[in-house]
Amino acid sequence: MKKVKGEDGFTLIEMMIVLLIISVLVLIAIPNVAKHSEKIDEKGCEAYVKMVEGQVVAYKMDNPNSDPSLDDLIAGDYLPKEAKCPDGTELTIENGKVTKLGKSG
Repeated sequence: MKKVKGEDGFTLIEMMIVLLIISVLVLIAIPNVAKHSEKIDEKGCEAYVKMVEGQVVAYKMDNPNSDPSLDDLIAGDYLPKEAKCPDGTELTIENGKVTKLGKSG
């Protein structure tokens, strides 16, 4: 096979420069993602609380004159067995109001 000038491939130096650039980009990106992780957890929990509030309303529509507890919603298949925020924050329901308790385990 005849070798054409200019098609020798990448040199070791060129490959090392590319790896250096990729490493710098990764080092810049990781702290930014980690910094926003807490905000993502907060937003996820807020959304979950709103969803549970909607399930409380649905339970009240199906069972008038009744204020459900978290256990009532789980037993009635309105919520899954592990009814807590994605970040592990537990919830409670008192007088139809959903509140966050704190992170478990």
